[in-house]
Amino acid sequence: MVLYPMLIMPLFNKLSPLEEGPLRDRLMALSDRAGFKAQTIQVIDGSKRSGHSNAYFTGFGKFRRIVLYDTLIEQLSEEELEAVLAHEIGHYKKGHIPKMIALSALMMLAAFWIIDVLLHSSAFFEGFGFSPLEVGSIGNLGIAMLLFSFLGGLVTFWISPLFHGMSRKHEYEADAFARDAVGDWKPLSGALRRLSEKNLSNLNPHPLYSGFHYSHPTLLERERAMKNA
Repeated sequence: MVLYPMLIMPLFNKLSPLEEGPLRDRLMALSDRAGFKAQTIQVIDGSKRSGHSNAYFTGFGKFRRIVLYDTLIEQLSEEELEAVLAHEIGHYKKGHIPKMIALSALMMLAAFWIIDVLLHSSAFFEGFGFSPLEVGSIGNLGIAMLLFSFLGGLVTFWISPLFHGMSRKHEYEADAFARDAVGDWKPLSGALRRLSEKNLSNLNPHPLYSGFHYSHPTLLERERAMKNA
């Protein structure tokens, strides 16, 4: 989490400081106003791969930085960019990142525990046509990891609505924070509309499909929540 923005990301993308001007002043003022002390705002050359747009913050402490896609700057107005940045700051202020990191750590711990249980189960190996060397032997680890990687998706697929539901809740909270930070819901709505168009988003997916596959609410759901709050 610390080394990635400093050492790894620059190997694959060019990052440059946002030029001095009204946009930078506006975003830095928002950052200060929202209590998010960023060291710098950087622009990443996402356009060299696609027209996909995004904004995010990364790093901790003095390594913290705000990153904007160059495509995002081209597609949105200054007030829309401010609203998008306010949304990302909302994730930080609401503590969403540590919550998701903790959840991921628990999931990884559970996965390793299950693999350990499988290593000690001769019935597991025999059920798939393998002859275990010795129950619990390290020689079975490769087979257990291989089978787990194939079978894990059958389990995680059915619990994905729980995690996506938590993620969508976070998105609603960050939207509300952005609305309050800029004083209106319309700038963020305008940004989301442009991004939905550029990213070819489905505005009306079936609820069951979105429950299993969508980590973000749809545009219409987000607009409705911001207007009704």
